[in-house]
Amino acid sequence: MFIIAFIAVINLVTFFTFALDKRAAQKGKWRIKEATLFSLAVLGGGLGALLGMKTFHHKTKKFWFKIGIPLITVVNIWAFAYIIIKYNLL
Repeated sequence: MFIIAFIAVINLVTFFTFALDKRAAQKGKWRIKEATLFSLAVLGGGLGALLGMKTFHHKTKKFWFKIGIPLITVVNIWAFAYIIIKYNLL
């Protein structure tokens, strides 16, 4: 059950981090580093990052985000599915 909670929390945090960065960009304020956004995605928040990009139209023109986040999301889904199935966590 811990893995499900972790997946939910990391994706929510990542989604809202994209929202905060978009808001900061619109207001010309302090921004969240791109490395932080990618790190959250790599740590399991790929789906939250992808949804944040689509929902807030944020970082959608940047090549590394346009290519990297979907790839990270696929790897996240594969890794979480593997862990859940291998250790019978459902």
